[in-house]
Amino acid sequence: MDISIRKWDKSDIDNLKLYANNKNISDKLADAFPFPYTEDFGLKFIDRVSNESPTKIFAITIEDKAIGSIGIFPCSDIHRKNADIAYWIAEPYWGRGVAVKAIALIIDYAFKTFGITRIYAKPYGSNPNSHRVLEKAGFELEATLKNAVFKNNEYLDELIYVYTNDKTTNR
Repeated sequence: MDISIRKWDKSDIDNLKLYANNKNISDKLADAFPFPYTEDFGLKFIDRVSNESPTKIFAITIEDKAIGSIGIFPCSDIHRKNADIAYWIAEPYWGRGVAVKAIALIIDYAFKTFGITRIYAKPYGSNPNSHRVLEKAGFELEATLKNAVFKNNEYLDELIYVYTNDKTTNR
């Protein structure tokens, strides 16, 4: 499988609409990721992210077909050496190593592009598949924040997984 990340393009709208319009995905993401996921929302998303420089949100592709998204979000001020990542994969591709490969690609890009030393991800406690993906990608569990998230009318734990560039940190 030829897995890569690249800028989103308007030609990706059909796949974006097809795969993002999935409650099993939106339930694992922030409320800013809508369900249902409409074509209008997708086109606005592509317009916004395809013009970023440097790029922060990428399409995850297999043979250049968009099947998910991954983003790196650098922090500011005293947290300026940190960045948050977020990702989703189309449900038909779950369990195939796609997310692990996409995370490896974004880690390399993030350290080279943003001058950061620490990347973190914050999956919900109710998403053990994402925990395993992050662990396979080399992240370590750093903290569990009890009842820190209110999603779908229930409180969820938020876990913090961290990946550091050991060459530049004091670890």
